[in-house]
Amino acid sequence: MKASMSVRRYISGVICLLIVGGLFSYLGYRMGAAEMLNTVMHTAFDLLINTCFYLMAICVITGAIGKLFVEFGVVDLLETLLRPLMRPLFNLPGMASLGAVMTFLSDNPAIISLSKDHRFASHFKKFQFISLTNFGTAFGMGLIVIIFMISQGFFKEPLIGLFGAFVGSIVSTRLMQYFVVKSYPDYATSPAIDMTPEEALAIEPEHEEEKSTFLRTLNSLLDGGKAGVDVGMTIIPGVLIISTLVMVLTFGPSANGQYTGAAYEGIELLPALANEISGFFRFVFGFTDPHQIAFPITALGAVGAALSLVPNFVQQGWVDGNAIAVFTAIGMCWSGFLSTHTAMLDSLGYRELTSKAILSHTIGGLCAALAAHWLCIILL
Repeated sequence: MKASMSVRRYISGVICLLIVGGLFSYLGYRMGAAEMLNTVMHTAFDLLINTCFYLMAICVITGAIGKLFVEFGVVDLLETLLRPLMRPLFNLPGMASLGAVMTFLSDNPAIISLSKDHRFASHFKKFQFISLTNFGTAFGMGLIVIIFMISQGFFKEPLIGLFGAFVGSIVSTRLMQYFVVKSYPDYATSPAIDMTPEEALAIEPEHEEEKSTFLRTLNSLLDGGKAGVDVGMTIIPGVLIISTLVMVLTFGPSANGQYTGAAYEGIELLPALANEISGFFRFVFGFTDPHQIAFPITALGAVGAALSLVPNFVQQGWVDGNAIAVFTAIGMCWSGFLSTHTAMLDSLGYRELTSKAILSHTIGGLCAALAAHWLCIILL
């Protein structure tokens, strides 16, 4: 038995070395060994400084606001008002809508800041709680994406894209719940945490005994902000490892066509592969120019980087109203989920379900694009 286990470990070790060695050998062959290593390090460093710390700041602010909303009963109000909408569409408690609002105003990890609150989590079953990763991601950076598209001179198209993202969020959330229950049937009835909402309310830091509204507000903001710092730290490994790889496989060399070792250079492998199935993208997205494929490919890793492509596309005349609607839908729904899903599920404590979350959200994003494309055909 031990010999068999040792052989399997040796085989898996050899396979791992072949995959990692093959990947870096190919990158080194295309970019040059020194330039490849410099690009990887510079990209990871830039992601740490300009992305991870930015996301940590978002987690702190949204964690504080979310805690404030919980302290003063906003969550309970949303639960009452939006329960008729959330249950039939997403199969989630009404208070999950707060997560959609927070991620729409900020970014994906805001939903994790809320999930760390015991009172919030106590209203969910385990399968619903896990699906919050997909639910929250589908609205990530929504406000930024819509405003950016409007600034490019498009008005109706971003709203159509918002509808598409809404459709994609339903598909992604429901699929994730289906996969979780299929793999773990007991999660359908098990509570997310082993306490009732009343018990969770009793152990949470409460400040109602303090007569001063100022002190209740201050303590709520500090408690939520502290939880946000912890969440911000947990997302750093996933962002640096996964997003760096996506960037290197997505972007191309420097402006002069040479590899210099600067951040965000790459071999453009993903766009090249996408061009091989351009007919599929033409049907799903309605794209009329091959350059447009770069947006959804880039949005897999970072929607901010994908948005940076749009001004040049507009200047070159590569986009139309349909493309903007699809960009908005898929940019919101995917919003860099490949670089955050692993860290988000790890933070929730369900890392083993990462593959199911990624598959569900990939399908959800495609449905978002398809809905936006066909709504454009109908309306525009």
